[in-house]
Amino acid sequence: MLPRTILVPIDFSTCSERALDYAFTLAEKLDATVNLVTAVGAEHAALGPTLSGPAVDTVRRDSVAGLAKLVDGRSALARVGKLEVVFGDPRDMILRTATELGADMIVMGTHGRRGIPRLVLGSVAEEVVRRATCPVVTVRQEKPS
Repeated sequence: MLPRTILVPIDFSTCSERALDYAFTLAEKLDATVNLVTAVGAEHAALGPTLSGPAVDTVRRDSVAGLAKLVDGRSALARVGKLEVVFGDPRDMILRTATELGADMIVMGTHGRRGIPRLVLGSVAEEVVRRATCPVVTVRQEKPS
């Protein structure tokens, strides 16, 4: 079965933008819809130790604007579905959003961290690959020249 609903987690890095480009190219060929999600964890500087109403509203508004800007130049290639901003652990929020949307595929960037940085930060992509109920395509960060 070919994917009709593609979810792209966005962390506003160049790596996630590469994944978004890949997803739109794929969606164009498959006549699929591209949905975006950005998961804001408690580590977000604007949120501090608590999630206050005004801070949440500001982060949500800015994040939706950022997602809209990302799809603006790409929307001619394929249909754009939902632009979601969710709060919580990115691993859990990506998987929950995929389930809620009925995503047939997740396309996400991977930063390719190794060693201590990976142990400290964990790997969102690795966890999503292990736990997702749909196929997950990972797009690596561009190699330096």
